[in-house]
Amino acid sequence: MSTADQAIRFDTVSKSFGDGRVLDRVSFDVARGSACCIMGRSGTGKSVTLKLLLGLLKPDEGRIYVNDVEIETLNSAGLVEVRKTMGFLFQYSALFDSLSVAENVAFPLRRHTRMSEAEIADSVRERLAEVGLEGELDKMPLDLSGGMRKRVGLARALALKPSILLVDEPSSGLDPITTREIDKLLMDLKASSKTTMVVVTHNVPSARRIGDQLLVLHKGHILAQGTAEELDQSKDEIVQQFMTLATDEPANASPTRSASAIGRSHKKEVEYGVQG
Repeated sequence: MSTADQAIRFDTVSKSFGDGRVLDRVSFDVARGSACCIMGRSGTGKSVTLKLLLGLLKPDEGRIYVNDVEIETLNSAGLVEVRKTMGFLFQYSALFDSLSVAENVAFPLRRHTRMSEAEIADSVRERLAEVGLEGELDKMPLDLSGGMRKRVGLARALALKPSILLVDEPSSGLDPITTREIDKLLMDLKASSKTTMVVVTHNVPSARRIGDQLLVLHKGHILAQGTAEELDQSKDEIVQQFMTLATDEPANASPTRSASAIGRSHKKEVEYGVQG
């Protein structure tokens, strides 16, 4: 694959916290318009990979490229510009509970564009229509189901029409039917807008539906990488467990977790330019 075909490239990236090496010389590429699903047990570096992509963390070694830009070399202003090309759908949506659905989706538009209020209102309606919530503009996050909050989070992640979408545990706290609905939204988005996606998930059925490429992280290394069909043929015991024992059950279910708590925990990332 030529560099021009890559939306994302990790080049021998390592990251440690104290004495713990979370990623150890990890390398992978994500082609433009494709979806890469990252799987692995808790603590294997999946969410750290997303934070490195966003520039919220810096690698100890190696290089990270987003749309051919080496992000570790950027100053704060340059990093904000790169982040505007990326949307982020948080694990628990991270909506601001003091803002309505419409105001949550409008948040990045007001912060990062010079659009008029009329233009913002039109854009908000378009994004909510894409996720099937055009009639819920005035509702508050605490009045929504977990699946609806996830849809609003996706609409906000798409507000600036990013070329890259980062998704952290899209099925977390959702029942299997709602999980499939969210998966379909992501697949439709990839097909219609050619959006590049990096999806962290414990849900292998979701990964099979969404991913063009699957990665299994284990103890800081990529244990397996390829299509679902290729990983099905792996002789590695851990990879076999992931591909055969995982089900469509909710991962890390916590549907009643306070939207305000989640919003506060991620407010800094949202304000930095993350669109999720």
